[in-house]
Amino acid sequence: MVSLLIRLFVKNRENTSDPEVRRKYGEVCGFAGILLNVLLFAGKFIAGQLSGSIAIMADAFNNLSDAGSSVITLIGFRLAGRKPDPDHPFGHGRIEYISGLVVAAIIILMGFELVKSSVEKIINPQPVDASAIVLIILAASIVVKLYMSFYNRRYGKKINSSAMIATAADSLSDCISTVVVLVSALVARFAGIQIDGWCGLLVGIFVFIAGCKAINETISPLLGQPPEKEFVENIENIVLSYEQVSGVHDLVVHDYGPGRRMISLHAEVDAQEDILAIHDVIDNIEVRLRKELDCEAVIHMDPVVNNEETRALKEMVHGIVKGIDSVINMHDFRAVPGETHTNLIFDIVVPFKYSKSDEELRNTILAEVRKIRSDCNTVVQIDRDYVSGK
Repeated sequence: MVSLLIRLFVKNRENTSDPEVRRKYGEVCGFAGILLNVLLFAGKFIAGQLSGSIAIMADAFNNLSDAGSSVITLIGFRLAGRKPDPDHPFGHGRIEYISGLVVAAIIILMGFELVKSSVEKIINPQPVDASAIVLIILAASIVVKLYMSFYNRRYGKKINSSAMIATAADSLSDCISTVVVLVSALVARFAGIQIDGWCGLLVGIFVFIAGCKAINETISPLLGQPPEKEFVENIENIVLSYEQVSGVHDLVVHDYGPGRRMISLHAEVDAQEDILAIHDVIDNIEVRLRKELDCEAVIHMDPVVNNEETRALKEMVHGIVKGIDSVINMHDFRAVPGETHTNLIFDIVVPFKYSKSDEELRNTILAEVRKIRSDCNTVVQIDRDYVSGK
């Protein structure tokens, strides 16, 4: 059903980096979610009334909250698709992350309410009448929820939507919850054992845990998670495909919502080359990054001196740095000679949780350099890796 609707209403559907295409995907999936969840609520509400089961009624209202979550997701997609304006020059893409966060919060709240209602049923148990129609409704709802989880995850991954992936996780948790409810109804019908309250409690706990996981998945982009490894590799491959560029470092990716990313990086170029010719190459790289990866790029040129003396000093320092710890990387090396000493100026990249302080690391490098070249001083800038998350 959803695939057919997408073919009918989403034009140019393969261009998922286009905010308008992403919005259409979100709207189609959102409308389908609202319709299916309302139907599930109606069916389970009737089943709950017929059977007197607290677990089935709780499951019904869980589906009603899912319909509300789909409304929030739909609104989020529409707002996120708005064009940049003077107050929001980078667009409104992060609204989609916020809508995913609201969905996750609703899941947690519903889990808490399910636990509360189930505990009351455990304290004051009541018989459950699990008729054939009740069992059929529950079995059908499991199939529907599996389908909803499938299409939300499929299209959520396709357009890289954390809100839709959170909805897929919620649908899967609902499916498992309904399985538990169905088991309790079967036990009541064929064994006469009333475990309705206990099954409701399990459902509530499961829904609560699913909500916590969904919050973690949706809050990370808002806080600033590292970019995907594949995206970083694509950037580096494009930049280094130009023979005028010998190295890339200090890559930073700013995420303002799906399809709205800005990147900055340093490209190492030969200091002896014509600056106007190199600048033209850099411009071409920025245009290519925008066209192929759908991101705005700003590239800083780092001139590299390649004379024999500088290369020898660079190799010496590189060996010292790697000897201290292999996880440390070095770039932007320059040698500035003076009358009494030579300044070795360079940057190093260390993990965020590195054991030594910056000052300890600087002192260690200086001491090791002076063991080999007493006439050299070191000026070290210590950076962190913003793309690997380590």
